[in-house]
Parts: sequence; structure tokens; C-alpha cells
Amino acid sequence: MPETLHETELFLGGPVWGGVHRLDTEVEPHAHDFLEIAVIGPGSGRHLTSQGVRAVSHGQVVVLRPGAWHAFRECEGLVVANCCISAPGLRAELAALQQIPLLRDLLWTGPVARAPHGVGRTQVEPEAADEAIDEIAKLEHDLAGRRAGGRLLGRLVSVLGILADGRVDRAEPVEQLVHPAVAATIVRFEGALAEQWRLDEVAAAANLDPAYLSRLFRRHTGLSPLGFLARLRAEQAATLLAHTDLPAARVGAAVGWDDPTYFARRFRSLVGSTPTEYRARTRR
Repeated sequence: MPETLHETELFLGGPVWGGVHRLDTEVEPHAHDFLEIAVIGPGSGRHLTSQGVRAVSHGQVVVLRPGAWHAFRECEGLVVANCCISAPGLRAELAALQQIPLLRDLLWTGPVARAPHGVGRTQVEPEAADEAIDEIAKLEHDLAGRRAGGRLLGRLVSVLGILADGRVDRAEPVEQLVHPAVAATIVRFEGALAEQWRLDEVAAAANLDPAYLSRLFRRHTGLSPLGFLARLRAEQAATLLAHTDLPAARVGAAVGWDDPTYFARRFRSLVGSTPTEYRARTRR
């Protein structure tokens, strides 16, 4: 596996990429500008993220939002299957998956609301993990044969369905669909990250009381509206740091954090490293 993973280098012009790896060595810390789902199969090893070091086990599933980083240590015959989704794909082809509660929790709200720095974890039955790994191997084969995008999306949806059905902790209340005001506000944020958004302005655009919009956001994403905006800004900043030579201060300004000190503090709290450290790691 490469030390630096970039969407433009790996994805074949579509929203999906994946592969199955057997690790018998260390994988150095690396970041992503796309979402990665890592399904752990047989073998042993330790997984390093901004949350610390944890032993891996058969059936673990780790989801890393764009901007998050990880590494593997002390691997012996460790099977890791990666199923990856481009950042644009999350907001376009796959945006409809947010309407499915289990998938919304797995890909969107879980890594943001329940764990720091864009890293989410869940556990599935080992049999489900093996089934998902087999499907990711088929995805890898389809990618090698440059199959059509529809087949690739079908593989991805199969993987997600297997993981959702196989979750050990899947017994949870069924949530209602994302409220239209929440979905519309997220679209506004994504279309103008550098805008100096205020809660009252956002609520007025949705024709809602600010307190009510905040309750809706917390119900559907686990975050306040401006907290969710901060996560989007950090993900876009990570992409700019990895792919451009813009000074860190200009990166911060491009996503709405004009003060360099404030940008560095917010980015570190959400991604786990300073902008300078993040860029150095992805360029190493």
C-alpha cells in the first residue's frame, strides 16, 4: 500500500476504488482525501490512528473520513480489504445513501459524531467480514478490467449492505429520514464553505427557528449546524493541503477560517494534526 493515498492517483475516474491486501509488514502513517472503509479479516496486527493504537480483530470495520489518517503495526498475515469512496461521490452519486439510517451512521455521522478526528469503528460478525472481503475482491477484479461504473457502484452497495446487516451492534431505533431542512443546509454549506455563516442566517434560509434547526441537526448528524460545517471545512482543507501548494494560511481562508492561528487549532482538533504536520505526512 502506498504511503500517500490520493483520489486522483487511485480512482479510475469514478467514485469507487478498492482492493484486498495481506499485510506482513508495517504500513506507515498515511492520510486520505477520500473516505475509506477498512474491513479486517484473519491475521493479527495493531492499528494506529489519531485515537491511539489498538489491536485488530476479525470483523472490525474502520471508517476514515477524508482528512483522517492511519497506519498498521506488527502485522502477521493480516487481511485488510479497503473499499473507498471519492469525496465528490459522497456528495453526488452516493448522497441518497444518507436516507438509510444504518448507512448514514456508518459513513457520515458515526465517524464524525461518536469519535474524534473523522475515525469511526464498528464490529460485524466474522462471517459478514469475510463476505464483504470477497465482494471487495470482486470490486478489485472489476476495476482491473475497467468495468462499467454501474457494476462498480453495485459492488459498493453490496459491501455496504453486508456490513450493515452484519453489525453486532445493529439493534438500534430506526431513525426517520434526513429532514429536508438539514439536507438543504448541508448543500448550502458545501456550496460556499468560505462564507462566514451564522446560525440565524442559516435558519432563516431554511425558514426555521435557529433552536429548532439545531435540534434537527443534532438528531440527524449528532452535531450542531456549525459543528457540521467545521467538519466539512476540515475535510476540504485536508484535500487542499494534500493536492496544492497553497500556503496553510490561504488554505484556511479558502474554507472560511481566515485567522491562521484559529485555522490551525480547529484543523488539529478535527483531523488530529496541524496543517503543517498533515501536509508533511502526505508529501513524505
